[in-house]
Amino acid sequence: MSTKQKTSGGFTSLVATVTVALCILIGIILYVYVLGNPANFVDNDPTAEPLEGNFLGIAHKGGFIVPFLIAMNLIVLIFSIERFITLAKGKGKGRTDKFVEDIREKLDNNQINEAIEACDAQRGSLANVVRSGLTKFDSVSADETLDNEQKVEAIKSELEEATALELPMLSKNLSILSTSASVSTLIGLIGTVLGMIKAFAAMAGGAPDPAELATGISEALVNTFLGILASTLAIIAYNFFSTKIDTLTYSMDEASHSIAQNFSAKTKKK
Repeated sequence: MSTKQKTSGGFTSLVATVTVALCILIGIILYVYVLGNPANFVDNDPTAEPLEGNFLGIAHKGGFIVPFLIAMNLIVLIFSIERFITLAKGKGKGRTDKFVEDIREKLDNNQINEAIEACDAQRGSLANVVRSGLTKFDSVSADETLDNEQKVEAIKSELEEATALELPMLSKNLSILSTSASVSTLIGLIGTVLGMIKAFAAMAGGAPDPAELATGISEALVNTFLGILASTLAIIAYNFFSTKIDTLTYSMDEASHSIAQNFSAKTKKK
């Protein structure tokens, strides 16, 4: 009977899709009712100039691209939190290096049951992989129908399957962060170009219209700022979580190698 179990956590594809849609909706609501609040503008008129120093009013002048850029920032924030919680659950309790060292020590002392109990206490993806290998270690040790080489291969296969079961959970939704890093910049660039078009159009008829020129420049700068902000946050989050995943993966490989090597060494002594 297989003892492998996958660590739960993280948004499913459906939840992730709904979350993205909700972020866009929230972005539109914030743009219309918060940034577009009449109190942010001269004479309480959203079509007029924003009050001096009122960033909300200035941001509203960024145009219809702004809600999507707000949504991109919300997406990066929400999925960064989601990944942080999920990876914390995948890491389990306590330090991973100390856990791996503890497992090695128990294996050297032939304390298989104690090692399994340590996995139950640690929890998380790493502990699931190690527990799966230890359980297989224990079962094949008493199996007289397999030779030593077959037993080692059975343990390695069990560890590989358990690792393959856990890794997708760790990297799930990272693609949303990496995509956000690129898309945010492009959306911001679209808003920047549209703003510059308006600014140049205001200067096309000879003496420029100050209001239209200011609106065009505001639109360009606001969209540039929000796009770069979302992209920067997404890149930082993606690299941070990728490093965490690499560390966990290395710990899994290290523990798996220790289990297989320990069993191989013991069978050679017999």
